[in-house]
Amino acid sequence: MNSHIYGIDFGTSNSVLSIFNETTHKIETTLSVPSILYFPDEYDPALPLKYFVGTAAIEQYIADGMKGRFMKSIKRVLPRTNFTETRIHNKSFTAAGLITLILKELKNKADAIVGYDCKKAILGRPVFFDDENTLNDSIAQKRLLQAANQAGLTEIRFQFEPIGAAFAYEKIISQKEKVLVADLGGGTTDFTFIELDPAKSLEKDRRKDILATGGIYIGGDSFDSAFMWEKGTPYFGRGVMYESMPGKLVDVPPSFFSNICSWEKMNFFNGLKVQNDLRQYYSYSKQNEKLKNLITLTENNLGYSIFQSIEKTKVDLSQLDTSLFEFNKFDIDIHNTITLEDYNKIINRDLSKIDQYLNTFLSKNNIKPEDIDSLFLTGGTSMVRAVKQLFNTKLPHVKVKSDDNFISVAKGLAYSGYLFQ
Repeated sequence: MNSHIYGIDFGTSNSVLSIFNETTHKIETTLSVPSILYFPDEYDPALPLKYFVGTAAIEQYIADGMKGRFMKSIKRVLPRTNFTETRIHNKSFTAAGLITLILKELKNKADAIVGYDCKKAILGRPVFFDDENTLNDSIAQKRLLQAANQAGLTEIRFQFEPIGAAFAYEKIISQKEKVLVADLGGGTTDFTFIELDPAKSLEKDRRKDILATGGIYIGGDSFDSAFMWEKGTPYFGRGVMYESMPGKLVDVPPSFFSNICSWEKMNFFNGLKVQNDLRQYYSYSKQNEKLKNLITLTENNLGYSIFQSIEKTKVDLSQLDTSLFEFNKFDIDIHNTITLEDYNKIINRDLSKIDQYLNTFLSKNNIKPEDIDSLFLTGGTSMVRAVKQLFNTKLPHVKVKSDDNFISVAKGLAYSGYLFQ
């Protein structure tokens, strides 16, 4: 008998699928893949287009000398109306088309476990894909639905990701609680205020228990971009001047440096004109070594590698007081000791925005701190120490709980089968 629901959390950094058995009311297993695609440079038009997903994409990309098209944080293009398609060799891909490849990978793995072609899924989505822009939000959900359909999932319901996290938390409590759920992922920070009760876990309609939802388009990728701007771009020419005419020195355009601070903007350097302009600035700056680093970074597709180094620094500082931001590829040599204080200053602007949004969320929904019984933190970015401190300072009396930061949303989505009733 076909009796499964897939709870799918398509994430900025990782995508997770939990398999829920509707007969036993239990999750059988949970699968995860990095939300990454890689299309090799090597191409035969007579054969189907070759691509790799997740960990295999990372391994093959490195094995191929970091050539070809390597795509990360694809979720961020979902609400972008100016992204219509990208061409890879002889094939055009829409945003939905790219995401289909990741969802299909997860679905195939799950189908092999359940033993049939499961069509039923609860898809997670952030409260806002794009800071309360309703048009872009609608476009993003439509694209995600299209991707799921193309991956072979035809019975779909959507659930807010933090509500999914809440239902996962409900499985580990013993009494009724009013819970503020904060889901801090790679792309967004989402909040839900919800009344949870283990006695209600099998009820078909939980809508009345969801008291408030909201979110902001800031997450771990925002922290990484801020770090790259402050600590990375000075090694690649930010602040370097060139001679625009005899005797007149001006700064190299800042667009070069802003475009290496977020993964999805790195293709800015693919155009021949941009490459030629960069080499001209290198020449006019008397062959400045830092601009040479930028040429090396962009021509050798080293963006993923340097953001791995930034990620390592962030992870280190979730437990340590200092970390070494280190990057050594080709002629680029970065060794920079980063203290926790340094890091907190770098991400302070984004943290302040999260703080301000949370104030607005609580005020708008008439939620007083004393109304909150517990705070449930989930998502990889919730492990950043300054994030934890933010919540501890704002809600000092509230119990802080967490489950597995990377799979709790998918588990809770799988528990949301009431949406089919």
